[in-house]
Amino acid sequence: MSSSSKAFQWLSLVGIIWLQSINGTNTTFPAYSSQLKNTLSMSQLQINNLVFASDAGKLFGWFSGIAAIYLPLWLVLMIGSLLGLIGYGVQFLFVTNQLASPAYWQVFLLTMVAGNSVCWINTVCYVVCIRNFPFHQQVAVGLTTSYQGLSAKIYTDIVSAFFSSSPHKRARAYLLLNSLLPLIVCAVVAPFVRDIDVVTGKQPRNMATGFRLMFVITIATGIYAVITSLGSMIGIDRMIGTGVFLLIPLVIPIAEKIRDILSRRWSLADRENKVYNVSIDDQNGLESIETGVVKEEEEEEHTTTVQVHNEVSEVQVQHGFGVREEIGVKLMVRRIDFWLYFLVYFFSATIGLVFLNTLGQITESRGSSKTSSLVSLSSSFGFFGRLMPSLLDYFFARSKHMISRPAFLVAVAAPIAGVFFLLLNPANVSLIISTAVIGVCTGAITSIAVSITTELFGTKKFSINHNVVVANISIGSFLFGYSSALLYRKEGNDDGSCLGMACYKGTFIIWGSLCTLGTVLALMLYARTRKFYSKRS
Repeated sequence: MSSSSKAFQWLSLVGIIWLQSINGTNTTFPAYSSQLKNTLSMSQLQINNLVFASDAGKLFGWFSGIAAIYLPLWLVLMIGSLLGLIGYGVQFLFVTNQLASPAYWQVFLLTMVAGNSVCWINTVCYVVCIRNFPFHQQVAVGLTTSYQGLSAKIYTDIVSAFFSSSPHKRARAYLLLNSLLPLIVCAVVAPFVRDIDVVTGKQPRNMATGFRLMFVITIATGIYAVITSLGSMIGIDRMIGTGVFLLIPLVIPIAEKIRDILSRRWSLADRENKVYNVSIDDQNGLESIETGVVKEEEEEEHTTTVQVHNEVSEVQVQHGFGVREEIGVKLMVRRIDFWLYFLVYFFSATIGLVFLNTLGQITESRGSSKTSSLVSLSSSFGFFGRLMPSLLDYFFARSKHMISRPAFLVAVAAPIAGVFFLLLNPANVSLIISTAVIGVCTGAITSIAVSITTELFGTKKFSINHNVVVANISIGSFLFGYSSALLYRKEGNDDGSCLGMACYKGTFIIWGSLCTLGTVLALMLYARTRKFYSKRS
């Protein structure tokens, strides 16, 4: 692969980073759900059902998987952004009274369409990473997926910088941004988010340096996000800083392009300087030279072949890429490991996501007004959680002490169970700690799930298989959200509002117990897949 192709390869990765950074539109819901509740005169149960509607859109995410097989990726990307424009844009028109007051079913349906738009953009991101980085699939997917954890913070910073502090106006601002920003970024990124001609049998050189630099940039971005979430920096300064960090990755494709231009010039100069005066009469000398050149080329070719073979072997060992079996949905749902994996996700990350989606109401019930700060905090820690698996995989995969992905799943599922019991403490610090821990662990499970789906069930049907796996989010969102709303209403006043620790006490106990069950199921999955992962290490 030429350096020019490598430049476009890195440019596609930067494009995916930008897409993921704005694709978490559903994560902003807690920041404006209370205002939406008041503006449209909804009950807590109806608000929780909207959370379900957003996740229910993912039940139809497999449509995007099929579309990615038959349609150009840029078209799949634009379909996703247009669905978001419709879903959030029409809601914005309702909230601003530019359209007649909507029926509840209309808002529910629009929220479903908006939630489904995330799947289309996600599918393009996953497919491009897998196709353009065949030797670094898990690392590329994990690294780019981590940026989706920043979405809520990015949207919150923009709203804080440019819009009024009035709660009702902020709710309108979130809906406006959710509808327009993904469409703008998709239109900008679409030309270079495409398949690159990568030679799959040959490991490209100097990729390690690029990924190390990308990790440094990503970690610095996460640190900045956490510091600004906890600090008192004004909105516009935070927004400018985040924008700069999102532009810095462009250094890698630009450097690769400059290197390509310089190498071509140096190669041309070397050719002009190499002038050989060979006498026509000295035929024997010429034959001798030709023979020597042929031998030298043969030796060089043999050496290069050995080096490439060694590099490919090293990558396969280092990144541990391999699949247990290549199967489709029909066979996958018959596997015990699939249902264990499905339920582990269901009783850990999904409950964590439901908590984050209802963070606005939870914060309000505890008498706090720092919902936006907590949403930004969960977003920043979720960023690190999503980054963690790929970071460990890239730098420590060859270590004898590196645990398998199912074992890592156990390690991040257990803390979620613990912090739900910590939330029974009324102190504000317990809410802050729990939000950060749930953000980290939920983000980590979301990221590592992509690799587990690939390794256990293959890459050929990945886009459909993984959309089936994440369908558990929609089911869990309805069951856990609906039950928590019923308990909230039971403890609330006649007007449907509730204040005090009792509002979510029963919910936290139930969620903590279910997450404990999820940890036990993760241990079972680890035991069943231990033999497979030990062979790969």
